[in-house]
Amino acid sequence: MVTRDSIIFALDVGDLGSAVRWLDIIKGRVGYCKVGAELFVSIGPRIVQEVKGRGLKCFLDLKFHDIPNTVSGAVRSATRLGVDMMTVHVLGGLNMLSAAVESSREEARTLGVDPPLVVGVTVLTSLAGPELMQVGLTRSLEEHVGIMAGLAAKAGLDGIVCSPKDIRHVRSVLPSSCIVVTPGIRPAWSARGDQARVATPRGAIDAGADLLVIGRPIRDAPDPVKAIEAIVSEIEA
Repeated sequence: MVTRDSIIFALDVGDLGSAVRWLDIIKGRVGYCKVGAELFVSIGPRIVQEVKGRGLKCFLDLKFHDIPNTVSGAVRSATRLGVDMMTVHVLGGLNMLSAAVESSREEARTLGVDPPLVVGVTVLTSLAGPELMQVGLTRSLEEHVGIMAGLAAKAGLDGIVCSPKDIRHVRSVLPSSCIVVTPGIRPAWSARGDQARVATPRGAIDAGADLLVIGRPIRDAPDPVKAIEAIVSEIEA
């Protein structure tokens, strides 16, 4: 069941002070906090401690994409940090994906903790139409996302990240145990921004999303707490 704990707040800021202010606003109101490249490069592992120290789950969204050995080492390090979920890019291939899953579970066993979820990014939600052709993706978007989802499942990933428009299709490809993490969530009252493929929280849930990544509709709201509560009311309806 999708609840307020299924909301992932996108902590897309660039400094510790801003991050801490947002963490104090959202703690107890959402389940996860997403830490992306800008903030992690700026602050480093400390931000994971700040997130976890407020009772939030940490979603480390660095989209690891490299040779299997390098990604394996990065995943081990992230597991030691105590993150609850992390991303790899499915375009890294089966060997890389399998290495990521294996290293996360091995490191977790060594530490005596539950392994973090490892989820695969299929196609960035900012890409659509001609931009896909520019990077050499000549198949239809739906077909490409389906292939990526199938590869993620074959590698044993815990789930995938995909746009709201792709959820129904990937649900037909993925085993029921896999989760679907969905960015590009825009309530009807918020701006689309630079996301090409978006949906409302209710639309994403109806399509089969498990976790919703929401950033700007909360950060840009005049009253972020009221924005969170409005989103919660929608998803719990």
